[in-house]
Amino acid sequence: MKLIFSVPPEADGALLRNFLRMCAVSTELARAVKFHGSGFFAEGEPILANRRVAAGQDISFELPEDGAGVAPQPEIPVKVVYEDAFAIVLEKPPHLAVHPTLNYPLGTLANGYAALMEARGESPVFRPVNRIDKDTSGLVLAAKNAYAAPLLARNVEKRYDAIAEGELPLGEGVIDAPIGRQAESIIGRCVTPEGKPSRTEYTVLEADHGLSLAACVPVTGRTHQIRVHFASIGHPLAGDDLYGGSREKIGRQALHCASQTFRVPRHTVTPEGIRVQVPGRDEAWQTVTVESPLPPDMKALLG
Repeated sequence: MKLIFSVPPEADGALLRNFLRMCAVSTELARAVKFHGSGFFAEGEPILANRRVAAGQDISFELPEDGAGVAPQPEIPVKVVYEDAFAIVLEKPPHLAVHPTLNYPLGTLANGYAALMEARGESPVFRPVNRIDKDTSGLVLAAKNAYAAPLLARNVEKRYDAIAEGELPLGEGVIDAPIGRQAESIIGRCVTPEGKPSRTEYTVLEADHGLSLAACVPVTGRTHQIRVHFASIGHPLAGDDLYGGSREKIGRQALHCASQTFRVPRHTVTPEGIRVQVPGRDEAWQTVTVESPLPPDMKALLG
């Protein structure tokens, strides 16, 4: 995959290495292109990092080839809800791990993704920007290549829908409490003074029949943050037996990644490659919001 950047007037005379920073090319990617790829080009001619670029020039480079990725498993269905040249958003069902681990070496979303992309002739390497728990459902944002990965990681905002036990007051609320590991537990987390600062903002949308539906924004990104925070105020998520919730009506924690908002550089796919606007100015970015409805098992909880 070739990326092409046209040098704007304000970058006239800049060293190539500085222009690449303007283009949001990471240091790691620049090194990979230099030492493991085909190098950089100005108007089709090789150019070194210490040479100057001129306004109007096309600076291009091929992204280095990715490795093989995880084992492809075409039997794992993958639902794509948004895609462009840099980002892809998948809808993960509950009870499916995002990425292989010691406990789940196969049968994960990553294995299904590898099969999907391999069938298309594209890179099968899975670069998830957010990872959600195996039993949490909803949106997973992934970068399609090494250029996009750091850009997406610093520009994403997430909203979760959660169903908590008990009836909370309608309207907005905040849980601001540090989270750390539970003593002698590898998985469990808890609110503790020794933990890391953690903040969850939420809005209770419905409260009836002993349950509350809340739209939650995890301002920080601690492990199990929403689950731990709601349990800490006496309202564990329905089905979340790790933190005190009951599985009587749902067989997993009632948590769903319902919305992802992120930015990608504006770009155009051409026969020559992907033309990317230099992302130094706000108008060079496109903001994307992807939403996912409440899944059937959580809808059933609300009646």
